[in-house]
Amino acid sequence: MAFLEIIPVTLSELNLLRNLSINTFIETFGAQNTEANIQHYLASQMSVTQLKKELQSANSDFYFAYFNDTLVGYLKLNYPLVKLEKTEKEKTFEIQRIYLLKAFQRRGFGKELFEKAVTVGKSKGYKKLTLGVWEHNTPALAFYKKLGLTIFDQHIFLLGSDPQTDLLLQLEI
Repeated sequence: MAFLEIIPVTLSELNLLRNLSINTFIETFGAQNTEANIQHYLASQMSVTQLKKELQSANSDFYFAYFNDTLVGYLKLNYPLVKLEKTEKEKTFEIQRIYLLKAFQRRGFGKELFEKAVTVGKSKGYKKLTLGVWEHNTPALAFYKKLGLTIFDQHIFLLGSDPQTDLLLQLEI
């Protein structure tokens, strides 16, 4: 079995993070959405300014995933979770982003990234993990179900001018 090296992202790696974020987002959602909506999202959420702000936040952690010295994906965690009203904020953290390049999917790396998130959350004293998944992202929903997450709510995720439904999943850790 192959194993990932999962390491914290530093501010000096901001451009690397931005490039990977853009590539994985386009690979994941580009075919099902308009170019205009994708570009609007990338300009607002994946800009150097926005990612720098997120990297410097005390409420977020980013991790890069390397396989044989090749950057293959990343993970972003948020704590304490304040966006979702129906959770116990002081005990809940969020996986906001967990992405792998398509060429490295279906190798067990997603599970390794997820396990890293659980380990980090537990080490910080959290009892519950939550995340949002686009309702039409069938592979991701199947993956999270297999890991034991359950749907507890939904919310609207605005991709450009397109309001999309994200299903909110949770797991007691």
